[in-house]
Amino acid sequence: MKIALLNPPYLPGFSRFSRSPAVTRSGTIYYPIWHAYAAGLLEREGHEVMLIDAPAQRLTMTDCLSLIKDFSPGMTAVYTSTPSIVNDIECAAAIKIIMPSSFMALTGPHVSALPDQTLSMDERIDAVAIGEYDLTLLELASTIESGGDIDGVPGLVIRTNGKVEPTAARAHIEDLDSLPFVSSVYKRHARIEDYFYAHCRYPVVSIFTSRGCNARCDYCVYPQTVFGRRHRQRSPENIVEEFRYIEKELPQTKEVLIDDDTFSFDKAHTLEFAELMIRSRVKLPWTVECRANLDFETLSAMKRAGCRLVVAGFESADDAILRNIKKGITVERMRRFALDARRAGIMIHACFMAGNRGETMETLKRTLAFAKEIRPDTCQFFPLMVYPGTEAYAWARGNGYLESEDFPDWLTPEGLHNCLVSTPELSARELVEFCDFARRSFYLAPGYISYKVRRLLAEPREMRRTAKSARIFLKHLMSGNKVKDAA
Repeated sequence: MKIALLNPPYLPGFSRFSRSPAVTRSGTIYYPIWHAYAAGLLEREGHEVMLIDAPAQRLTMTDCLSLIKDFSPGMTAVYTSTPSIVNDIECAAAIKIIMPSSFMALTGPHVSALPDQTLSMDERIDAVAIGEYDLTLLELASTIESGGDIDGVPGLVIRTNGKVEPTAARAHIEDLDSLPFVSSVYKRHARIEDYFYAHCRYPVVSIFTSRGCNARCDYCVYPQTVFGRRHRQRSPENIVEEFRYIEKELPQTKEVLIDDDTFSFDKAHTLEFAELMIRSRVKLPWTVECRANLDFETLSAMKRAGCRLVVAGFESADDAILRNIKKGITVERMRRFALDARRAGIMIHACFMAGNRGETMETLKRTLAFAKEIRPDTCQFFPLMVYPGTEAYAWARGNGYLESEDFPDWLTPEGLHNCLVSTPELSARELVEFCDFARRSFYLAPGYISYKVRRLLAEPREMRRTAKSARIFLKHLMSGNKVKDAA
């Protein structure tokens, strides 16, 4: 069967596959990673797949419609996001107009959280594939091709006899080694130079080595809507084999991004992976998403295995707030992690949030001071963005803190994050203004500028990545609103 997988057009540079979809200040463009994993599985089972990534390929809706019409798929899957959902459904409906016989399914965290509401928005949408949809699309394609009943396919919410009904729930994939390498799908369907992650060397290849997360953070969207709160990992051997594949088949790659929700829950697994990377003589450097609680032994092993940088969510420097959001880490533990990472020679990209439960201007000041204290290589400050299906969204909506429930309002007209959470202590505007101020205060500090110049002189390979992101980031850095007495 012919199957079209579409990341539809929206705003220029829009990263729909990000955990917090938007046009980024640094110019980051995410891979269409979940569509790519599904494409690999479908192709392995004999289906013919067209993977279209409109934002990365700079395609208009007219371009996409022309490609899909010429391809004539029996099934189309459109990836969606919260801020773009109205646009995404319009795109799906436009495809159904020219290809009425093509079964139309929507995927992504937003529609997984709100399938009934989604299907009520346009009757031309046939189904929503809930959560982890690789096997769902595979079974759905086989069922459509054989003329079977789709109500027997687990993992769907479908329109049947004028009603919207769920099929049986689908269990998560346990054997992640059974999935094809996503990098092999990129080789067939993408141009890796079209993708850019500001904290990674360019060009970068993004992969996942696990799904699900044992942590209970109330804001994190993937574990709560797609992959579940139980960590499942690929074997160290399977991960290293993909690194070797990338070295051979995508030799222009300068770095691999392991973009897991949390890579390092299992210390023994992390150490085994590091040792196998060393023994296999893999030369590619890598960046990884992890919790801010790794010990020195683990960080040192990761460094020897080629880890260049870790991305860690610190969120706040107030222990009460960390408890409120179920972060499961203390400020002191995060401080020790930052010191151990520096001692191991690994850089940190630190992530902070403004506006979580219990936030005040005093706690925001404390967080900014902490960010400067731990001296990460790069740092981001974002106001709280709440998404359907998360506890944070239910908290904000239930308390009347949402300024709007119109999903396109999740972005500014330029496509940047638009905070909509106003609490009795802090308005959404104050949170945005603080984040603008915090970025300027951090990046324009003489000490940071001096550090960055020294680092670029010591490691000229960092120059290209830094220059590429700085061209866009500096424009946003200098245009933010000012906050008086914020630090």
